[in-house]
Amino acid sequence: MRERRFVYTPAMVGLTALALLIPIAGLWLLRREPTLDVHWEHHPTHFWLVLLTASLGAVLAYLTGAAALRRGDARVLFVSLAFLSAAGFLGLHALATPKVLLDTPNAGFTLATPVGVALASVFAFLSSLTVSGTTWGRRARAGLLVLMALWAVASVLRLPPLHATSVPEVADGILRGLAVPAVLLYGVAAARYLRTWWARPSLMVLSMISAFVLLGEAMIALVFARNWALSWWEWHVLMLAAFVLVVAGVRIQWYEERFADLYQPDTVSGRRELSVLFADLQGFTTFSEQHDPAEVTAMLNTYFEVVVPPVVRRHGGEVDRIIGDALMVTFNKRGDQPDHAARAAAAGLALQEAATAVRAAHPNWPQFRVGINSGIASVSLLGTEGGRTFTVIGDTVNVASRIEGKAPAGGVAIGVATKALLPQARTESLGLVSLKGKAEPLEVYRLLGLDAASPPTSRA
Repeated sequence: MRERRFVYTPAMVGLTALALLIPIAGLWLLRREPTLDVHWEHHPTHFWLVLLTASLGAVLAYLTGAAALRRGDARVLFVSLAFLSAAGFLGLHALATPKVLLDTPNAGFTLATPVGVALASVFAFLSSLTVSGTTWGRRARAGLLVLMALWAVASVLRLPPLHATSVPEVADGILRGLAVPAVLLYGVAAARYLRTWWARPSLMVLSMISAFVLLGEAMIALVFARNWALSWWEWHVLMLAAFVLVVAGVRIQWYEERFADLYQPDTVSGRRELSVLFADLQGFTTFSEQHDPAEVTAMLNTYFEVVVPPVVRRHGGEVDRIIGDALMVTFNKRGDQPDHAARAAAAGLALQEAATAVRAAHPNWPQFRVGINSGIASVSLLGTEGGRTFTVIGDTVNVASRIEGKAPAGGVAIGVATKALLPQARTESLGLVSLKGKAEPLEVYRLLGLDAASPPTSRA
C-alpha cells in the first residue's frame, strides 16, 4: 500500500482552528437569535443518531484499550477510558428517547450524557500527563462499566438522587456545575496535546486535539441548548464529529501501531530489564529443500499451534515476531513482569515439551532449539507512517539469538545473566562458547528444569 504523507502548513493549522470554532459561533448565533433556534422533535432520528455516536465511541474505546494494554502505555489507556465514559453514558442517554424504554421523562437518562462527558474530561486531562503503568487498567475499565450499570439501574428504578420528574430544572443546575471544570480540563488536555503535535506533527495527535475540543464544545452546548431545538441537536452532532475524526485517523493509519503517535516517550524509547527467548528448528533448511512448500507450511502451523499458547497464555510472553521457523518472544516488555527470567525459562521448557509431543507423531520433522538471555534492552518503535513495528533492541537481544544458535536440538540454553536470576534452576554447563560478534567467549548453560515449588505465574 502506498504510504500517505501529510504536510502541515500554517494555513492548514489556521483552517483547522477556524473549523473547530465554527460550532461555538453557531451556538452563539442561535442564542442571540432565538428565532433561528428552530424546534424539531423527531424521536427515531434522535435514537439512531445517539446510538451510532455511542457505538463509534465504544469501538474507539476498545481499540485504544487493546493497544494500551498490549504496549503498557498509560496515556492511551486514559484515552480509552475517556472514550468509554463518553460513549457509555451517551448510550444510556439514548434510552431517554420517548417511547424507547420509558414513557415519561427520566432524570437519570437525561443527565447521563453530561455526566459521561464530564467524567471523560478527567480521563482526557490525565492522558495528557506522563503516567507510568497499566496494571490497573482492566480494573479501571471494569469499574467504569459497573458505574454505568448502576447508573442505568438507578435511573430505571428512579432511585435518589435520580428520582426527580422535573428533568429540565434538575438538569440545569447540575449541567452548569459539571460544564465549567469539564471544559477547562478538555482545554488543558487539548493544549498539552498541541504541544506534542507542535514538536512532532501527527495526524492521530491532531485528531485527538480536535476530538477533545469538540467534546468541550459539546459540553457548552449541553448547558445552553433548548430541548429539541437546533442548539440541542448541535451537541449530539459535535459528539459524533469528535468520534468520527478519530475513527478517520485510525482508518488512514491502517497499520498495527495506529496509536503509536500517542504513546508516551518511555513506551517508544524506554529501557527495560527483560528476557528474550529465541527458538528455531534445527534442520529446517534441509527439510524445506526436500518437501513441498505446502508440507513445510503445514509442519510449521502444526508446531506453532501447540508451542505458542503455553509461551503466551501460561507464562505471559509476548510474541515479537515469527519469521519462517524462527520465533522471538519477549518478557517484561511492558515493565510489569519482575519475574521475567523465570517466566522465560519456564516458557522455554514448556515449548520443548509441547514440541516433543508433536515430533513423536512426526519423527522426521526438525527439532526446536531454544536460547534465552536477560539484561537491559531498548523498547523501541521502529519505522514511520506506512510501516511500524514495536520491538526490543540491544546486545541482550543479539546475545539471545546467538545462544539459541548454540542450543542443542530439543534443548533450552541460557546465558550467564539469566542463570543469575534463576537460583531455582537446574543446569549443566555447555562450556565457553564463541558467539558471533562477541570479542570474548561466553559461558552458556543447558536448562534442565526449575524448582517446582516456585513456578512463574501468568500475567492477569
